[in-house]
Amino acid sequence: MSSTEVLREEVRQYIENADERSLRVVKAVFAHEYNDAPGDTEEWDQLPPELQQIITKAEREAEEGKTTPHDEILKQYAKWFRK
Repeated sequence: MSSTEVLREEVRQYIENADERSLRVVKAVFAHEYNDAPGDTEEWDQLPPELQQIITKAEREAEEGKTTPHDEILKQYAKWFRK
């Protein structure tokens, strides 16, 4: 299974257990990502300004290639993923 597939499955598990507020945040993030312009959705406008700034910064860093591969994150936080 590729790292993208693993990540998708993890996100699915979170979504299955998420409350309404969390789902609205996730929806706002995706809507913002695919509309390419902040403020295009009601959900985005409802996010706290601090969260909007964090998301916008993260998107910019990802576009600049300033990311950490999923496998490296799993190694760094292995103790958190032990069952």
